[in-house]
Amino acid sequence: MDRYDVTIIGAGLAGLQCARLLARQGVKVLLVDRKNALDQKIHTTGIFVRRTLVDFDLPNDCLGPPVKHVTLYSPRLRSIEFVSEHDEFRIGRMAQLYQRYLQQCLLAGVRWLPETTYLNHSETNANLTVQLGTGSSTRAITTRYLIGADGARSRVARDLKLDLNREWIVGIESVLEGARLDGPPRLLCFLDPKLAPGYIAWIAHDGEETHLGVGGYASRFDPPSALETFRARVTHLIDLRHAKQIERRAGYIPVGGVLRNIANTHGLLIGDAAGAVSPLTAGGLDPCMRLSTFAAKVVAEYLSSSNAQVLQAYSGELFRARFASRLWARRIASSFDHPQFLELGCAILRVPLLNRVARHVFFGRGSFPDVDMNSAFCGSPHCAVAAGGPEFPDEQ
Repeated sequence: MDRYDVTIIGAGLAGLQCARLLARQGVKVLLVDRKNALDQKIHTTGIFVRRTLVDFDLPNDCLGPPVKHVTLYSPRLRSIEFVSEHDEFRIGRMAQLYQRYLQQCLLAGVRWLPETTYLNHSETNANLTVQLGTGSSTRAITTRYLIGADGARSRVARDLKLDLNREWIVGIESVLEGARLDGPPRLLCFLDPKLAPGYIAWIAHDGEETHLGVGGYASRFDPPSALETFRARVTHLIDLRHAKQIERRAGYIPVGGVLRNIANTHGLLIGDAAGAVSPLTAGGLDPCMRLSTFAAKVVAEYLSSSNAQVLQAYSGELFRARFASRLWARRIASSFDHPQFLELGCAILRVPLLNRVARHVFFGRGSFPDVDMNSAFCGSPHCAVAAGGPEFPDEQ
């Protein structure tokens, strides 16, 4: 039976980031994904914010041109413009980025198993026996630690008896080539409770690719129909006559905040499985990168020391405390189901003070808290935040 130090289920951005960092520290890693190729069934638009671009080694050729213009539209399509002095966003070419990170994983020694499904696991002495399925056959491997990077509805979380996401929205988008939009690259956000209940519709256009999508609570709308309605509604804003759809993306986005219990002595959760997504903006790439990076440090130290106290630093309860304002904002936003209220809200955003608040939501550099690894050894479950990043009212 094959033996590994760490088995990671899911090769999205979170799983790839964690796998490559662990392998570079000499950890024997198995990376498992049910897809046979990483350019299939991508679930994210892939908008990276400025802080992520500064802090992480994202390959420049896997990113689109910079975006610094944002336009917010009310239900009646009245617009408010926001322009940053910085390059705020870049849309990732996610298939290319995943392939690049996978190559780095393989070069670092990661064992890669595509077209393989996690089935279950059981405890065997100090290790776990993990059952995996490939086609009609099954196989078992032994691992010291299990990491769930398997999305918002994580099976690994269930089997590890960790917390599960209970609140999410559904997003669907078309990725287009050949769409024309006058002016510089920009992000267009549309507030409309019929098309996107509890969230937004969007057009992300960087001059090369165009992402046109809608998102909201699944019980309140039909996503495919809403996407077609939205596309027809914005033809006067963007020229789609010669646009060609190159991809359709869809997926669940957890918006209940970081889960409280995301680690134990058998395994932990990263990315969407951990609820590491902004409750307010539903942005998950920056929290994904930061939490996965921190998880790699914690797991490597735990495997080296066998000191379970190290895992106390990886506390969803501590991280969640830093998201309290956004959790309340999510609850308020989810209750706005009348266009008149959103129309009024957009009008109020023209007031200078509230306009600055809106600018901060779009361009603020706050994000998932940075955590000092040294806090993992202090012996107190509160040290992880005490040495963490700055306070922040809103994150991307």
